[in-house]
Amino acid sequence: MKPAVNGYKWRLVISYEGTKYAGWQYQVSPPTVQCFLEKALNCATKLERKDLCLVGAGRTDAGVHALGQVAHFVTPFNYGSLDGIHAALNGILPDDIRVREISPAVPEFHARFSAEGKTYHYKIYNDAVMDPMQRHFAYHSACKLNADVMREAAKHFVGIHNFSAFANTSNSDRVRNPVKSIFRFDVVEMGALLQLEVEGSGFLYRQVRNMVALLLQVGREALPPDIVPSMLASQDRRELAKYVMFAPPHGLCLVNVMYNKDHLRLPPDCPTGSFGKHHTITKCKLPFY
Repeated sequence: MKPAVNGYKWRLVISYEGTKYAGWQYQVSPPTVQCFLEKALNCATKLERKDLCLVGAGRTDAGVHALGQVAHFVTPFNYGSLDGIHAALNGILPDDIRVREISPAVPEFHARFSAEGKTYHYKIYNDAVMDPMQRHFAYHSACKLNADVMREAAKHFVGIHNFSAFANTSNSDRVRNPVKSIFRFDVVEMGALLQLEVEGSGFLYRQVRNMVALLLQVGREALPPDIVPSMLASQDRRELAKYVMFAPPHGLCLVNVMYNKDHLRLPPDCPTGSFGKHHTITKCKLPFY
């Protein structure tokens, strides 16, 4: 595996429970996921933050979870095996953040700019009494929701649209293109849980939570399903604000990031990726009955 211009590049797949964190993006205080991951990388690689150049696929908000967040970092040295650093990172990280995978990456790979799409799930617990086991991962709606009309409304999001009406103002100076493509938007019933699954080319700041908020009002039958094309046509966040506030963050999870396949190819003569290693026990000291 030959080094890139800036060193050897490595791809991470990370899961985290976002309850205690102020989102992904690095800031000294309050704590963020990137902050803890960089500290773990500092310890495991003995490199400074500026040398690691850690970049995430996207900036999840405070309280938002991730199953498949992706990031990359660089090192001036190669690894013969990735199992050691993988175990070291998870040994240092708090137990609500885990590196699921670490793999070699080609120089062209970029966690943010190589991405071709993302999948988010939003969970709603739709029952009179909230399940306490779901309290950090699902929004509680005691009002009975009509999933059929929510599906009808969600279909209007599919396709290429200007989502200006569904984007909050971001602190980022970067001006983003409001035109996005939604590949699918499904409403899946799993007992008392409703899971809203949306997959698209990319999403604006709080776009998913704003779309969910509108679908919740449709599900409560406070608004008709055809409110969605009306809001899209307005291209005005103030119009949406007349009807809804964005949905709480704890129901949202970044499930997957999709990439250009050429950018996911492995470099030649590289170590195999690490997906974690099972421990083996040769002798059990405590009998089980």
